[in-house]
Amino acid sequence: MSTVDPGLRDEIIAAIPNLRAFAISLSGSVDKADDLVQETLLRAFANISSFNPGTNLSAWLFTILRNLFRSEYRKRRREVPDPDGAFAATLTTSPDQNSHLDFEDFRAALERLPPDQREALVLVGASGFSYEEAAEICKCAVGTIKSRVNRARNRLGELLALDSADDLAPEKSVGVPVPATERL
Repeated sequence: MSTVDPGLRDEIIAAIPNLRAFAISLSGSVDKADDLVQETLLRAFANISSFNPGTNLSAWLFTILRNLFRSEYRKRRREVPDPDGAFAATLTTSPDQNSHLDFEDFRAALERLPPDQREALVLVGASGFSYEEAAEICKCAVGTIKSRVNRARNRLGELLALDSADDLAPEKSVGVPVPATERL
């Protein structure tokens, strides 16, 4: 492997928390997300020569992660899931704090969104990408991203019984305290 410019390496390392948050939102599992981020970093460093300096490094990294997730998803479709959730239920414990319950309600509602809406909402609302950058990452039109984000916010508002879906706008607080270890 060729040497990586220290500045570029630092930018990649700085992107890890946002990559991890995006991976968690896609996979629904911290462990799977960590594996996705690790594989993303390995591929990024292995293919660093294909990155064009001066372009959006975060978008490049998020695209790698998204493509990895989609590839893994296609492989997993052939696996037998835990249909009744019996095994998964044995791995959870009851939370002790109301804020944790609120966060779990939010996470559950987020997981109920269609994947394309969830992805667009996380990229724009949580990861701070512009609609244009999110459209580039998802390889679709800007209007499509705007529509997906709007539908996702409206659906989350319904699922969480909020007074208005506007409460989910990026500049608004949704009233769900997020533990520091799980911030998106």
